[in-house]
This record gives sequence, structure tokens and C-alpha cells, in this order.
Amino acid sequence: MPLPYPEETDLSAAPMDLRSLGSSLSQARTTPSYRMGFIWSICFVAAMGGLLFGYDWVVIGGAKSFFIRFYGLENHAALVGWAMSSALVGCMIGAILSGLLSDRFGRKRLLIGSGLFFLVSAIGTAMAGSFNAFVWYRLLGGIGIGLASGLSPMYIGEVTPAEMRGRFVSLNQLTIVIGMVLAQVVNRAVARNMPADFTDQQILHSWYGQVAWRWMFGAEAIPAAAFLVMMFLVPESPRWLVKSGRSDIAEQILNRIGGAAYGQREIAEIRRTLSQEQIGHIQFRDLLDPRLTRVVVIGVVLAALQQWCGINVVFYYAEDVFKAAGYSVSSIMLNIVYTGLIMLVFTFVAIHTVDRLGRKPLMLTGTAGLAVLYAVIGASFLFGSTGLHVLLLVLAAIAFYAFTLAPITWVLLAELFPNRIRGAAMAISVFTLWVTCWALAQAFPLINQHLGTTGSFWIFGAICLAGFVYVLRVLPETRGKSLEQIERELVD
Repeated sequence: MPLPYPEETDLSAAPMDLRSLGSSLSQARTTPSYRMGFIWSICFVAAMGGLLFGYDWVVIGGAKSFFIRFYGLENHAALVGWAMSSALVGCMIGAILSGLLSDRFGRKRLLIGSGLFFLVSAIGTAMAGSFNAFVWYRLLGGIGIGLASGLSPMYIGEVTPAEMRGRFVSLNQLTIVIGMVLAQVVNRAVARNMPADFTDQQILHSWYGQVAWRWMFGAEAIPAAAFLVMMFLVPESPRWLVKSGRSDIAEQILNRIGGAAYGQREIAEIRRTLSQEQIGHIQFRDLLDPRLTRVVVIGVVLAALQQWCGINVVFYYAEDVFKAAGYSVSSIMLNIVYTGLIMLVFTFVAIHTVDRLGRKPLMLTGTAGLAVLYAVIGASFLFGSTGLHVLLLVLAAIAFYAFTLAPITWVLLAELFPNRIRGAAMAISVFTLWVTCWALAQAFPLINQHLGTTGSFWIFGAICLAGFVYVLRVLPETRGKSLEQIERELVD
């Protein structure tokens, strides 16, 4: 028969081993037992939106030499520019749609919609008989990118526990890079046997000029179809369900993630961030609340910084950068493949460190590292010192970007915004990201023309330095905090 233990007994006076035992038992009762297989599966499916984003974004670069000849665009620079940038217009439209619709219809249904856009775009672009049809289907693919680029990390951030949220949201960046590398591999595989001495007319009338480039786009239909089907199998975001007045379904999903106690605790936390009027209602005027506007501004600045930190210049104009460094055309193509592999390797570094070191230290490391590297690269071009060391410096810059600004920006955008405005605020940030991406693509040729390669790198170095100061002074640390705790600290 056990001895009674009085309620008023003071455990602080108990022996150390008894207190330790009590602490261990208390922790065992409160620490959730996460179903990691379930978490991994739903996050992997959502992150496939990132893979399609990366593939669709890069594939057009490898097909450019073929479709401009097929559609007779050799002497029409404006039309070539429209073909290359039409997807960007779609991205902006997709970002706006996600803001208008994701808080009303949920994350899951819009991600299913993005999968449908990707699938139709892949098949349509591959079969396009006219230039107008080609652009139309590229525009649809861009809408898919605009939807998935914001919704995939946001969904992952809403379903994962706080202590592991960073690495799972970074998984989305990993799939983006995998999609980019996959597009490079497909492009290279389709065109690798084309004779190097083919003239423009020979290319146009060959299998490569008529059919091969279509397979570059058509190959995307396979992962797009898989993403579309699998998205039907994942649950809706529990935080969106609570906001929509379906807490019972949300609690069932959270129970599957971390058990009954975890589900009850999370539901209670989510409800505390929402007033009764906000449950089941969408109120865009909340964005005008000065406390919320401040958080949205942080997201907008981070989105713009990710694009204007200058690394996209390497991807958009890699040929020009490497040519200025003294490399031949064949060497340039190989160097471009290296950039993709560096991105892939160092994204794993981000996944390993984001929940260990925190978001703010990594953002500071990225902005400072890029500022220094750009200063050295610019000086190298200034003094005519080109060659292998310039390639190594550029690869180092890509490495810094790959484990800092590239993934951590998406992690922060998935974390910073309060439950009641998350969809709209995320859409504003993603729209900003794509607008600044378009602006960079338009502005860089002028910047490069007037300032040269040296001036271009120094300009972006100055932007990174300004970003370092902003992150140091303004950005909060969100590591290990629940979304509701972050909201209370930033807004309440």
C-alpha cells in the first residue's frame, strides 16, 4: 500500500535525486511525442511546390537558343525579353491571388490549384504551336510559381512544431534548388549530342530545333502531376482551420502531429491570438493596424533584400559574368552547373544550422559575407585580375547565399506574420519579392552598362551592407518559438 504524499510537501527540500526524478516525470508528461513520419510526409508533399518553382524558373534558360529560332525571334529583342519575363508577370498575379484567396479558401486548395497550373503549363508550353500560345502557357506556369512560392513555406511553417520549424521550412528551399539542378540536368541531357558546329538554320530544321526543346518543358509534367495528386492526401493547415471556425478538425490534425496534449495546447494558443470576430471572417483592414503594418514592412524588406542582394545577377547573367572573367563558352556552361551544385550542398548546411544557430545570426552572416565578397570581386575586375580565383569568389558568394538569405528569408516569412493576417501579409511579401526580381532583371543591364562589372558588384555589396544594419537593428530572433509566441512578442 503506497504511503500518502501530502500536497503541501515542498520538493525543494527533497534530496537532489528525488527532485530530478520529479522534473523528469513532469517533462515526460508535457513533451510531445511527435509522429515524424507524418510530419516529414506532409512537408515533403508541400515542398514539391518548391521543386516545380525551381524547375519552371530555370528550364527556359536552356531552351532559349532553340525556341527563339523556332518562333523566328532572332531579330526581335523585345519579344525575346517578353518570352523570358512572361512567367514573372504570372508570378505577380499568383502572389496577388494567394493574398486574396488563401485566407478565405485555405492553403491546401490553392496549392492544389498551383499544381494544376504547373501541369497545364508544362504540357501546353511543350505543345505550343505559336509564340502567343507559348507565352500564355508560360504565364500560367508563373501563376503556379506565384502561388507555390508563398504557400508552400507558409503551409510547412503552420504545421510543424516550433523547435523544428526552421529545418522543415528550409526543406522548401532545398526542393527549389533540386528543381533548378534537375532543369539544368534535363536541358543538358536533351541537347548534349547536338553537333557544336551547327549553324542557326541547321539547328532550326533539326530534331533539336523542332522537338528536343519541347521535352525540356514537357518533363515538368511528371512531378507536376505527382504534386497535384499528393496534395489531395495532405491535411489542411490547422491554423487556418481554427481561424475558419473548424477547431475540431484542426485539433485532430494536431493530435496526429504530436498527440492529444500537444493538440489541446496548440489549439488554446492559436485561439488566444484570434478574437471572436476574427474567427470565420477575413478582415483586410487589419493590415492597416500600425502594430501589424510594422511586421509586414519587415517581411517586405526581407523579400526585397533576398532579390537585391545581387546573387540573382550570377544566375541571370552568368554567361556575362564568367565571360568577363576570361572563360570560354564551354567552360561557362560547366561553371553554371557548378553554381547549382554549390546551392544544393550549402542548402543542407542551412537545414542543419537554422534551428541550432538561429535566424538572425545566419542573416547577419549572409549579408556581411556577401558584402565582403562583392567588394573583392569588384576589385578583381577593376584591376583586370580574372580567372580561377574570380570563379571561386563567385562560388563562395553563392555558398553564403545558399545557407543564409535564400532559405532563411522563407523561414522568416513563414514565421513573422500573425495568424489573422498571415495569408495576406505573406502574399504582399511574395509580391514584393517578384516585383523586385523583375526590377532587377530590367535594371541590371543598365547598371552594368553605366557602372561596369566592378561598379555593379560594389552597388550590390552596398545593398548587402545596408541589409546587415537593418537585420541587426530590426529583425527579431524567432528560433524555437511558437508562431503564437512570436505574434505576442511582435504585436501585443
